[in-house]
Amino acid sequence: MISEDLYRESFKRNLGLVSETEQERLSRARVAIAGLGGVGGIHLATLARIGVGRFSIADLDTFEAANLNRQYGATMETMGKSKVEVMASAVRSINPGADVAVFPEGVHEGNIDAFLEGADLVIDGIDFFSVDARRLLFNRARQKGVWAVTSGPIGFGATLQVFSPEGMGFDEYFGINDGMSYIEKMVAFTVGLTPWPLHLKYMDLSKVNLATGTGPSFASACNLCASLVATAAIDILLKRRPVKSVPHYTQFDPYRGVYRKGYLALGGRNPLQALKRRILSKRIRPLLERMEALADTKK
Repeated sequence: MISEDLYRESFKRNLGLVSETEQERLSRARVAIAGLGGVGGIHLATLARIGVGRFSIADLDTFEAANLNRQYGATMETMGKSKVEVMASAVRSINPGADVAVFPEGVHEGNIDAFLEGADLVIDGIDFFSVDARRLLFNRARQKGVWAVTSGPIGFGATLQVFSPEGMGFDEYFGINDGMSYIEKMVAFTVGLTPWPLHLKYMDLSKVNLATGTGPSFASACNLCASLVATAAIDILLKRRPVKSVPHYTQFDPYRGVYRKGYLALGGRNPLQALKRRILSKRIRPLLERMEALADTKK
């Protein structure tokens, strides 16, 4: 248990950017973070250092060598260890008084209500390729009247989409429905996440593998995501100013030197989005054909 004096001393350098009253409100706020990989772990650590005092965290995975290039909790000492347990310990090492509820089975239909219980904000750190788990998270948060935020580390850059419980929903913004195939859902999610595909000029798409759920991901991009999400969290948790939710979006790619804030009218029903989905589907078709051929050789 941390004393009030130690809490104030630990986070006093926040003052001037937040007030004493606002810092106290952050200490009582609960943030639910689903997924503790490339972005989820750094979201958690950043918000813990801001002084958020309560968390619900979910991840069913353990750390492995492939996580070392970008994931906050991944070290040689944590290989094979539960991500939720490692990250819960990391939070408590920053703020011993933090209330951390852990969900080591990830989020699913059976525990989503418990995971969201008491949450003031939901943050998406779910694996990029797990589109149905992400839909469950956002749609249930909306039903419960909770704000939700996602930020994708795309190439060297980052995106930001904020979902108000009263605004456009996840499926409507991304143009996703139950009747779509997995590939169709992933294409729609990708195009909605990056209305301006700034990364395509330099990313090698042959390194994307939908079968294994892997693709290029860089540490600096994950850090950018955490900065965008933490700033949005301050606005949402402290109610400082009106928050622009979807169909508003933000993209920043420092490699290209491009920062864009836009409004995606009609969300997934925007005619330009339909065109982009067709173009992306054509671009990844060779990847799909190679994956199918590989699967055939293994039969």
